[in-house]
Amino acid sequence: MIYEEKTIETIPVGPLGLIPLKSCAALGEKVNEHLVEWRRERQSEYKSTIAFTGYQRDNYIIDAQTPRFGSGEGKGTIEESVRGDDLYFMVDICNYSLTYSLSGMVNHMSPDDHFQDLKRVIAAAAGKARRINVIMPFLYEGRQHKRSGRESLDCAMALQELVSMGVENIITFDAHDPRVQNAIPLKGFETVQPIYQFIKSLLKTEKNLQIDSDHMMVISPDEGGMKRAIFFANVLGLDMGMFYKRRDYTQIINGRNPIVAHEFLGTDIEGKDVVIIDDMISSGESMLDVAKELKRRKASKVFIFSTFGLFTNGLAKFDEYYQNGLIDRIFTTNLVYQTPELLTKPYYTSVDMSKYIALIIDNLNHDDSLSELLNPTKRINRILEKYRNGEY
Repeated sequence: MIYEEKTIETIPVGPLGLIPLKSCAALGEKVNEHLVEWRRERQSEYKSTIAFTGYQRDNYIIDAQTPRFGSGEGKGTIEESVRGDDLYFMVDICNYSLTYSLSGMVNHMSPDDHFQDLKRVIAAAAGKARRINVIMPFLYEGRQHKRSGRESLDCAMALQELVSMGVENIITFDAHDPRVQNAIPLKGFETVQPIYQFIKSLLKTEKNLQIDSDHMMVISPDEGGMKRAIFFANVLGLDMGMFYKRRDYTQIINGRNPIVAHEFLGTDIEGKDVVIIDDMISSGESMLDVAKELKRRKASKVFIFSTFGLFTNGLAKFDEYYQNGLIDRIFTTNLVYQTPELLTKPYYTSVDMSKYIALIIDNLNHDDSLSELLNPTKRINRILEKYRNGEY
């Protein structure tokens, strides 16, 4: 079904308002364009009724600012009325490219700064909105999701803080551990998998793949990503393998136990194309070690899928591995900041998620079920059939 032909069956919660913070401005613009186009072309006898006031607009973005004082302190302001609106705040906590002045020095924004700015703008709405929703693709402190010894539970505290400010729904992507939602059991929390978008991008980029268990395999780089890899392998009808990290627990380097080796569990991969799938590429060390090990075992092509491409140690190592034929292509989404350098790399493909976010927002605004959107199996099967028939 073409989405602009969606049948309107429910009244919107309230007039739709998008508030992408500066960290998420480019993605917010794309989401806005989809929503404007769909709602302009969507036909319904109800669009002229009072219940649909503000339904069709030329722009859903509400201007919000987060200026800083010279001391580095900040505030949030919303430049127009949001009374009765269904608001969707968008924030990219990983956008380190943004800076502010701190006593005359340039300071790059950290995840903490972005989270504070999000709270400031929510506070600026001052309880006047009909409903507040937060779209935070990379979940703030999602990697600090469980307690081991005397540690803080940062993610749980952050979620509870948002809920205490009136947030009804939190939408995130590929949460490091979805069980963090247990911290806010009475509020909406969705962790969305971008698997359909990954498969779509792979099939557009690679035209001669044989997608069956004899020619392709899905690999999880560690035991933590097993569930993600199993789902991916099942929808494609492929076998799955897994590496586990053997660590040296006698020493700590850079705050963690160093990895001694990556041990493989799975069937023979010789001559097969392999897809390594994980939630994020941070330094990329583990991903590259796994790719090297797969090539040593005579894998054919190596594709890396990762929702969040952070590349915290730069791209030099990835360039080297690509030139040496150890990796063939890397796919990450535009849910987090992408450097201009990354976008020029011959081995890199950016997976656009703006349409998917727009679909989620549109459904939520109508209080429609997200089940079909969150389970992409039917769409994946359709696109695979087209690809095998040479129609894609």
